[in-house]
Amino acid sequence: MVKTARFVFDTRGDTDIRDITEEVAQAVTESGLQAGVATVFILGSTAALTTVEYEPGLVADLQRVFEQIAPEDAVYQHEERWHDDNGHAHVRATLLGPSLSVPFNAGRLELGTWQQIVALDFDTRPRQRTVVVQMVGE
Repeated sequence: MVKTARFVFDTRGDTDIRDITEEVAQAVTESGLQAGVATVFILGSTAALTTVEYEPGLVADLQRVFEQIAPEDAVYQHEERWHDDNGHAHVRATLLGPSLSVPFNAGRLELGTWQQIVALDFDTRPRQRTVVVQMVGE
């Protein structure tokens, strides 16, 4: 059986990192499915998903590392083509990707004790982001 849920949240942009574990877990619970896989997908080409230990030190570390990998003030062909300012955001999002698969059993996500699902918004301005959670299971 396949069930689909979605939720929306606001971000600050500029590598804003949000813990969305609770919302994904709620989607699994409300689906009524007991075992399967939840695919979590964020809409947009300047946002991404991953899992981390969500705590202020690691959030700051990730923001610093992404600035080192794809600096905001570098020259990006995307910006030259479209005359915008978010080439770095597209590159950063591409490195992580827009989706994540998480197994669930007994109606609960299979995550480690210190493992949370996070959304990263790399765009240069606040955004409203939509996440789709599609669950396949029984």
